[in-house]
Amino acid sequence: MTQPYLDAARAVLRWGNRKPNRTGIDTISAFGVNLSHDLRDGFPLLTTKKIDWFHIVAENLWFLSGDPKIAMLRRHGIKFWDAWADDAGRVPSAYGNFWRRFRGLYEILDHGPDACQIELKSIDQMRYAIDTLKANQWTRRAVITAWDPANAHLSKLPPCHVMMVFNVQNLDGVPHLCLHLTQRSADMFLGVPYNTAGYALILTLMSKWVGLPPGIFSHTLVDAHIYTRPEDWTEGDPVASGGTHETDANELLDHLPLMRRQIEREPRMMPVLDITEDFGLDDVPALLQRTKSELLEIFRLRFYDPHPAIRGAVAV
Repeated sequence: MTQPYLDAARAVLRWGNRKPNRTGIDTISAFGVNLSHDLRDGFPLLTTKKIDWFHIVAENLWFLSGDPKIAMLRRHGIKFWDAWADDAGRVPSAYGNFWRRFRGLYEILDHGPDACQIELKSIDQMRYAIDTLKANQWTRRAVITAWDPANAHLSKLPPCHVMMVFNVQNLDGVPHLCLHLTQRSADMFLGVPYNTAGYALILTLMSKWVGLPPGIFSHTLVDAHIYTRPEDWTEGDPVASGGTHETDANELLDHLPLMRRQIEREPRMMPVLDITEDFGLDDVPALLQRTKSELLEIFRLRFYDPHPAIRGAVAV
């Protein structure tokens, strides 16, 4: 995973343009960046800085459960959805809420030439994708969307990961399940490493559930960006002056020196993921009741030897 990611980061740094955005923190932004990771070579978890593997496991199990409430994340000390939750601890725009209960499909039932009935339906897109792939592995219709205009147009945080499509390809003569993710907004320093590992985990689980080995995860970043201070920000750069860049929350919002530090590091061997228990989609809510140590034993990551973490702050 590391080399495609580093190549994409270098492309944003080289070709990106400065843009303002809703957070008040500028970005260096590039359009239409594509990455590809072959899971036959290992699990694509970034090695040029340490990534919290447990956070990835817990968050993506939460997505797959379809639960819009963040109580489980809070129980495990995971806070990065807190800013988007309402007073009841619910995130209406949570991905799993749409993956498992997409409300908005209207079926028109004819009742004579001048009458019809409109029915609101709830669709479990994950279940549909699993069933469709098991019935016909060559289907091109295993599509899952998180973009519901009725929600996205009013949401504090519309889904960034807009759509994923599962597709089976013959790789070296063997059918493998592949996954393409289209992401409308991609925070290169903080978000993309988690997004890549998270969807690679989903691809691995879907492969087990449909009975095919995991193949290629391809990832399109519509707006790939690196957060940076506005041009009129007058504070000094502590990295350039020999500091740590980790003493001031405002400084942590400037990801450019952090990204430059990271891309100078040498990538290390990709880890290997072993899933040690058999379970299905319907078993995911029960998995969320397990302890951290139990989950890490089920989702066992071997040979992960990353460079030290580099702190950064999220622009909310």
